[in-house]
Amino acid sequence: MAEIKVLFQPENTEVPAVSGETLLDIAARGGIYINSLCGGQGVCGKCRLKVVDGAINFSSKAVGFLDKKELDEGFVLACQTEVLDQDVQVWIPPESRQKEEQIQTVDSIVRYDDPESMAPPQAGGAISYYQPLTRKHHLRLPVPSVQDNLSDLERIYRELRKIYPDTGLNIDFECLKGLAHLLRDHNWEVTATVHLKDLDCPHVQQLEAGNMAAMNFGVAIDVGTTTIVTQLINLNTGEVVGVEASHNEQARYGEDVISRMIYACGRGGLDPLKNAVITTINSLVNSLVVGAGITHQDLTSFVAAGNTTMTHLLLGLEPCTIRIDPYIPTASRFPEVVAAEIGLQGHPAARLHCLPCVGSYVGGDITAGVLACGMTDSPALSILIDVGTNGEIVVGNNEWLVCCSASAGPAFEGSGTKCGMRATKGAVQKFSVRGERVRYDCIGGGEACGICGSGLIDVISELMVEGIIDQSGKFVKMDHPHVRVVDDVPEFVVATAAESEHGTPVVITEDDIGNLIKSKAAIMAAMKVMTENIGLDFQHIDRLFVAGGFGAHLDIEKSIMIGLLPDIAREKIQFIGNSSLAGARLGLLSGHAFRKAESIGRQMTYFELSAHPGFMSEFVASMFLPHTQIELFPTVRKMLAERNSRN
Repeated sequence: MAEIKVLFQPENTEVPAVSGETLLDIAARGGIYINSLCGGQGVCGKCRLKVVDGAINFSSKAVGFLDKKELDEGFVLACQTEVLDQDVQVWIPPESRQKEEQIQTVDSIVRYDDPESMAPPQAGGAISYYQPLTRKHHLRLPVPSVQDNLSDLERIYRELRKIYPDTGLNIDFECLKGLAHLLRDHNWEVTATVHLKDLDCPHVQQLEAGNMAAMNFGVAIDVGTTTIVTQLINLNTGEVVGVEASHNEQARYGEDVISRMIYACGRGGLDPLKNAVITTINSLVNSLVVGAGITHQDLTSFVAAGNTTMTHLLLGLEPCTIRIDPYIPTASRFPEVVAAEIGLQGHPAARLHCLPCVGSYVGGDITAGVLACGMTDSPALSILIDVGTNGEIVVGNNEWLVCCSASAGPAFEGSGTKCGMRATKGAVQKFSVRGERVRYDCIGGGEACGICGSGLIDVISELMVEGIIDQSGKFVKMDHPHVRVVDDVPEFVVATAAESEHGTPVVITEDDIGNLIKSKAAIMAAMKVMTENIGLDFQHIDRLFVAGGFGAHLDIEKSIMIGLLPDIAREKIQFIGNSSLAGARLGLLSGHAFRKAESIGRQMTYFELSAHPGFMSEFVASMFLPHTQIELFPTVRKMLAERNSRN
């Protein structure tokens, strides 16, 4: 096939292509990332491009996502448009470009012992809670003699047994290669890196010349569907040396796990997805290493936490059976792997550990969250929720744990709504309306481009409080200056065309509100069914932990107002940030904590909502703002009564 060129504007980047390739694939190969929530399946309509010049083959499948004006102007969907045999020039509008995301890199570990306050393990003494997965020990070995004629390896074991008495010891075979010269050329001084996940049998994974004990670092990784966050940890002190985060490069193959599974198990194969996540992590690790002034050789351990699909893709395991009834993953608990074998850049002998999953849709990120918030350390009844396309919920205490996954849909992630978007620059995240006065704040300041999940909650709550919509989500105040009807669908103009980045109004439609109500109803119904099935109700909740980047930007009052969170004492609700990253860090800093995470994974009982006869009834009851049982939300009932009395 003849090679042609595609010029992407406004990037002014030219990418070679061959006839028959889609514009989406060509852009991805050129490092140009275009929004595509469905991974090129042609069902989200987010990859709009304008063809400025050249001949293309445009699939009729995309026509339903474009109005007549857009079609006349040359707009197409990148995933449904193939180049032919001549050069093409396209323009990417602002709403189709991937922007810098607001990524949650901080966390609040509710129960965590500061490692700096604990003494390191002493010879012959008990091992403290702070016991990182790898430790470096500087060893001064006695010079061999006729009287002391142990082998080089046994000489190393003898010194290590002074530190780890009454345990077995083993060693990587690679450490034996060149060991004779290493010891004799460096005056019998070496540094042994000992892997400590199994305290009954410490494992020597590397030997270095001289004293390198101070250079012992690990990396904690939150492998998120949308974003990846890494922390560089000094394993000698427990100090967080640096944090780096970026968009997960897998997004080009689909914004959600279902799209990526379809890609991996279909036309694209597994390798592109595995390579994308490894490339993302390595780029972040490179930045951490350079920033700290260390080398990759100093990285001795990695611990990763991610949902079940992301963990499979990271390890190069097929995720295909996760989405097919009866929804069985390849594994839920994963053996350690030499990080270099899957492409991670660190010491060649460094190990990667993945926190255990519970099932197909409750992953290691939730296990990490339970570990980080400390809900298994107290008899208090706690709930942990992580809201996304799948809303994962865990209920329990130090004696029992029950979990479930509620399919909340893509609305909270910025999809499924007319002007929804990720929490990137230009997204409306805060909103208020008083009478005819409308105010909003955008991420990064500047002009509005769309509305992110937390902004959508703000908008719906405010519209309900002002009586612009009723409790079913229908518009009732049609004479408000910001309410209009387009194609027979009422909508509220959040930002006018003059205020928006792309010159068209940013709106929320009645259909959008209906989608958001369905999403919040799934979360609320799941919480209610789980608590009631253990003989409790919301008033028995002692602590409610909200995890994740989305939760960090929620307004508690407005979330309760629409019925996303239960109406409980506000001091019981705590946002804990990136608990997936926090749990990964805990696992890196303490073999005890990692084994505890494994125990948590085994302890959690998965509750299948689809098989529960009462879930659908609860879901329908939750399809109201805040709920059909208004008595469950006494503060909201009081506020609405006061509003009605004023009117």
